[in-house]
Amino acid sequence: MKRAGEMGIHGRAPQRRPLFVATAAALALLASATAIAQESAPAGVEDRATELDAVVVTANKRVENVREVGASITLIGERQLENMAANSLSDYADYVPGLQVQDNGVPGLTAVSMRGIAAISSGATVASYLDEVPLGSSGLYQAANTLNLDLLPYDIDRVEVTRGPQGTLYGAGAIGGLLKYVSREPDPTASEFRIGGGGSSVKKGGTGWNGRFGANLPLVEDRMAVRVGYAYNDLPGYTDSQHDGREDINGGTQSSARIALGWSGDAFNLRLSAMRQELDFDDRASVALDPDTGRQMFGEVVDQLWTPRPFSKDIDLYALTLDWDLGWADFVSATGWSDTQTVDQIDTTLQFGEITNLLLGLPESGSSSTRYSLDLEKLTQEFRLASKSGGRFEWMLGGFYTKEEGVQGQHVWLGQRDGSPLPAPLDAMFGTAALLALPSSYKETALFANGSWRVTDRLKIDAGVRQARNDQSFSQDVTEGFLIELGSSPGSSSEDVFTWSLSPQFKLGEDTMLYARAATGYQPGGPNVALPGMPPSVDSSMLASYELGLKSQFADRRVQLDLAAFRIDWDDIQVGVQFEGVGGLVNGGEASSEGLELSALFRATDNLQFGLNGAYTKARVKNDFESTVIPQDGFDVILNTGLAGDRMPYVPKLAWSATAEYYFDLAGSWNGSVGGAFRHVGDRVAGTSNRQQVVLPDGTVLQDDITPPLDVGGYEALDLYARIGNGSWSIRTYVNNVTDERGWSSMGRTESALTGEVVQLRAVPIQPRTWGVEFDYRF
Repeated sequence: MKRAGEMGIHGRAPQRRPLFVATAAALALLASATAIAQESAPAGVEDRATELDAVVVTANKRVENVREVGASITLIGERQLENMAANSLSDYADYVPGLQVQDNGVPGLTAVSMRGIAAISSGATVASYLDEVPLGSSGLYQAANTLNLDLLPYDIDRVEVTRGPQGTLYGAGAIGGLLKYVSREPDPTASEFRIGGGGSSVKKGGTGWNGRFGANLPLVEDRMAVRVGYAYNDLPGYTDSQHDGREDINGGTQSSARIALGWSGDAFNLRLSAMRQELDFDDRASVALDPDTGRQMFGEVVDQLWTPRPFSKDIDLYALTLDWDLGWADFVSATGWSDTQTVDQIDTTLQFGEITNLLLGLPESGSSSTRYSLDLEKLTQEFRLASKSGGRFEWMLGGFYTKEEGVQGQHVWLGQRDGSPLPAPLDAMFGTAALLALPSSYKETALFANGSWRVTDRLKIDAGVRQARNDQSFSQDVTEGFLIELGSSPGSSSEDVFTWSLSPQFKLGEDTMLYARAATGYQPGGPNVALPGMPPSVDSSMLASYELGLKSQFADRRVQLDLAAFRIDWDDIQVGVQFEGVGGLVNGGEASSEGLELSALFRATDNLQFGLNGAYTKARVKNDFESTVIPQDGFDVILNTGLAGDRMPYVPKLAWSATAEYYFDLAGSWNGSVGGAFRHVGDRVAGTSNRQQVVLPDGTVLQDDITPPLDVGGYEALDLYARIGNGSWSIRTYVNNVTDERGWSSMGRTESALTGEVVQLRAVPIQPRTWGVEFDYRF
């Protein structure tokens, strides 16, 4: 089953209060610029330096200065996340060039893409890592495109966003880029305790609160330490239900707990960690729009719902990492095991409710819900051997293995309009419209190698290769219902995939580097659902990326400038095809994406810093996607889910953001900062064009309908914050979306499964004005 037309919404902002007014007035003076800087500003005034700091990254699985890496990388530090009061990916995505996030109404239910490589199939296009461990499914049946890792535990040091395919080092799913969360290491040299909390309010919505605790405890001096962290966030709701009058229905909770034990030896370092994250929401944010006018049908941030839409996601992760210094090289072993359980229920009344009156003869249409349950166990093991850094030639050899076992369950329920069961005997016959399970397995083994040759003091060449093989099994087991034919339809697939990368880098000066990068990546294919006209399996989609970039610091290192131009050719794209409420995948065709990206940071004085990020992206379908023929009695239905010239979904041509931050001293050891961020996201489309033809055996075309994609539009928003603190205390206040601008994050059509009529549009707005206060105390 496909999640027909299900979308969500965010909405609302805070009540005006004297503190809010004072804060907004003070920060408005700095609102003239800006976006998240490529690197974190210093944590306090006492640590400021006019010269921009160097920051290390691990994108190449080595600790390197980001200024020396021939790739487009944005870092978002812990302090930046705190200033924005970020609860999910959508809270900071607009400040990263080339990163697109479609919010589906709750944290953890998001689609992520980079550089126009849109998440248009059920597989992920951006890989997600926590330190050395990948999270999320590599297969097709765990909704990896919309259930991305949305991780913000209390002890995250930074988020690394690497754009462009990372297939040689990170393998499957990194076709568009890499999203890597880097946690804080246990420190055996010093104790640290930290507590914090805060509250927030959303316009015309509820209020929320949060609490957190973190500690680092040395257990053996200079050898062993333990780090623990816990955070709980009660998020306020702000959307209402028109049908039953419920208010603020999208409230929910996030919690995250983590413990890490680290041992630092003379020859090896060992770290064992465990993490649990829980998301629990009674419903999601969404709003009903008129399909003809696009206007809100029932008032501001109001949806029309007949059944609840709870969402929950629990992640358990255990990781063991060994770093062994062999003297002549470094050996790393990274082991990870995760268990992810997700429940996602949607209201499908408008899709299937008419079955009760049009087919079963009841006096009115009924209500319906579809419940998805997804269970995934994932084991990963990576070994790699790397030469010491700093030599003329650096090399790395590695092997990777992963095994996934997953089950997706789907239950389509049908009842009366008031939510009660159908009258007997119809309830026993039709109350369960469909009940099915999709068990699947994914195994992959890979060998990879990477080398870096410093030809001269100015010229360096990086190259990498990866050979991978995946074996998959799948079954479609329909046990009850009338929407889908009962029975089991197993399938399997195997494929070998080779990826490579090449990156020459040339230093024009001490602080200026010019680089080029050519790389390939892949999104795994797999066995397909059993549906007439669908192929038994889909192939991997492949892309080739070509990038030219410049990284420079000048004006006594007060100015930092990163520029990148890229061209991507994407082949054998996996696209979803839906017919009569049931969907599968096909290899559609080709697309291209090309664009420019800019990241700039200017330290004007010791106290004032500006930033500017931007991306221009032109991502389009190159030719009509391959047709899918669905045979019917006496005719064929021919489907195209993308036509030549279509824009790739949710990719704005132009998106930019600007930031400004001012630091100041107060009495004694106290200092502070105020800052602002302005973001602009250009117009986008939701999906690609859909063409449906009805053709007789003699070739006569009885029907030829083309449905263009929805115009999502663009938006702009201003975020402001202020902070004061000393060595122990930190107090922050923030106002996000100060002017309460309206804009859509995602949008979709809701169609009747019987008539095909578009009954509603459902949209997810950007978060309305939100005000909050946070504090932290370290001791």
